[in-house]
Amino acid sequence: MSKEQRYTIILLFAAVIWGFGFVAQRAAMDHMGPLVFNGIRFGLGGLSLIPMVLFIEKKDGFNKATLKAGLICGLVLFVAAALQQWGMAATGSAAKTGFITGLYIVLTPILGMFMGRKTHKFVWVGAIFATVGLYFIANPGELGLSLGVLALLAGALAWSTHILVIDRFAKEASPLGLSVVQCLVCAVPSLGAAFIFEDVQLVQISAGYIPVLYSALVSVCIAYTLQVLGQRHVAPGKSAIIFSLESVVGAGGEAFILGAFMDVRGYIGGALIFAGIVVSQLKGCRKILKN
Repeated sequence: MSKEQRYTIILLFAAVIWGFGFVAQRAAMDHMGPLVFNGIRFGLGGLSLIPMVLFIEKKDGFNKATLKAGLICGLVLFVAAALQQWGMAATGSAAKTGFITGLYIVLTPILGMFMGRKTHKFVWVGAIFATVGLYFIANPGELGLSLGVLALLAGALAWSTHILVIDRFAKEASPLGLSVVQCLVCAVPSLGAAFIFEDVQLVQISAGYIPVLYSALVSVCIAYTLQVLGQRHVAPGKSAIIFSLESVVGAGGEAFILGAFMDVRGYIGGALIFAGIVVSQLKGCRKILKN
């Protein structure tokens, strides 16, 4: 097994973890606000990684390059996570959140054009599929849902930015140190805003401790570290293909764990969005098959 194949498997594990993470995020919204949830999960996730950084990477874990990268990535992560969580609270659906968030995979190569990267024709074809799917899944007749969809769309744009920022800085920074710094940077404004805009109560937080712990220790601590490690050796386009699986895992997890299903219109939209994601990466898939 080649080095790239090993790191591809690492990214696959991250995608599955994030897929079930959508279910945990949806369950947490029954107990607390989006900002306090993000603050706690990223704070705990970052803190839980510090002993590992000190043991494995020692002083190099928090060098100047890592701190700079973590600050930038953490601020982008804060915006992306907040928009995603607000959107999930408004739509009330982990499946819809997963599929709409998955649009960042189509947006990543489009944003890459502004960084001098070429965007092939399959991306634009995939964008058409995804746009039609979004129309089906959005149900614009309901104001609350529409606002939630807008938040998720903005979040998808922020997640694509996060992918590109990670790709830019991952090779220069310590992978574990970067995970810690970006999580803690994300946690600080999340908690600060939570105390201003939300009703923060310890009773509510303790009632949702299971999804919080999964999100903090598994989705954040483990999966974000896997992302940083994997993207050091896997190109952004191929990473996007792998990450697209999280939307499917999220929809399946919500149905079987929470017993919550979308209507037929929603599943049609989700299928079209997923098809758009796959089509947008067809050129990358051909390269992968050749290798």
